[in-house]
Amino acid sequence: MRRKQASAVSAASVAQASKCGASKHVLCKQHVWRKRGAGVEFFNRLEKKYRKYAIQNLMLYVVIMYGIGFLLDLFAPAFYYQYLSMNVQLILRGQVWRLVTFLVTAPTGGGLFGVASFVFYNLIALYFYYRMGQMLEYVWGAFKVNVYFLMGVLGHIAAAFVGYFVFRQIWPVTPTFLNFSLFLAYAYTFPDTAFMLFFLIPIKAKVLAIVELAVYAYLFVIGGVTMRVMIVMSLANTFFFLFLIRGNRLNPSHIRRRVKFRQSARQGVKIRTMNAAHHKCAICGRTEKDGEGLEFRYCSKCAGAYEYCAQHLYTHAHVLPEEPGDHDAGVHDAGVHDAVVHEIGRAHVRTP
Repeated sequence: MRRKQASAVSAASVAQASKCGASKHVLCKQHVWRKRGAGVEFFNRLEKKYRKYAIQNLMLYVVIMYGIGFLLDLFAPAFYYQYLSMNVQLILRGQVWRLVTFLVTAPTGGGLFGVASFVFYNLIALYFYYRMGQMLEYVWGAFKVNVYFLMGVLGHIAAAFVGYFVFRQIWPVTPTFLNFSLFLAYAYTFPDTAFMLFFLIPIKAKVLAIVELAVYAYLFVIGGVTMRVMIVMSLANTFFFLFLIRGNRLNPSHIRRRVKFRQSARQGVKIRTMNAAHHKCAICGRTEKDGEGLEFRYCSKCAGAYEYCAQHLYTHAHVLPEEPGDHDAGVHDAGVHDAVVHEIGRAHVRTP
């Protein structure tokens, strides 16, 4: 079965090559890029080149902005809309800080039971977004999380400008859809993570994501042009990354397995390093693990870092230093010493 599939793939490759005028042994660059995933390759090159500029622990700074917005919403709710919110008309007049400060808002709206529930739900949301960003950065890496979040921010800004220039309206753009895109990325990466609904009912992340997607799809159908444009442009980062993930190079499950493998490999190296011997006799090959009372010393008369046990410290043949202009002699002495070491080691092994 596998041979038939492989032959079918090779036949398809030859057919593609014949269409573009290439030989059956060499595919054109266009089909090679299509086979590898041009978007994935391009993104990988960007990451290798610009990963050093990525902001580490980005969600910490985002959560700090959300926390400031939460306090402003609690004590001075009008301040956000007067000086910080997304307003394209005021941005064009010079208030460019609004391109960033529209993120300074509470992550959730008002609670069902007044101020107490508002504080409670926002504190939970702040912790949740911080942990969610940490886990995404752990699996994706800082660069991918930075690009994903930046694309979401740019999508919100673009939606606000489209509303102003195309529909002649000032849309109140907030990070609501941006937060939802972060949750979609988290649910895709960790689909089986369970959340306790009302602290009682466990629901997996993928189920919550499907429910929210259904809600936004319903809003897209019944909503006006404003809602549709904001949903599409604000979630463009999610669509783009899902397209990249389709190439398997950024598949979160693969990345997660790779990270676990690297951690286990590092742990194995640490264990082997801890169990490895630090001292070894150059004559008999014994280490400190061969006996508790063994002692090892370096010989001050030997040229080089040769270490010997107490039994062979004073009975070994010294390695003479290499004199200037007598390189061959030095090599000969070293070779003689290695031969002597080998013979003495064999004699030691034969000695009862």
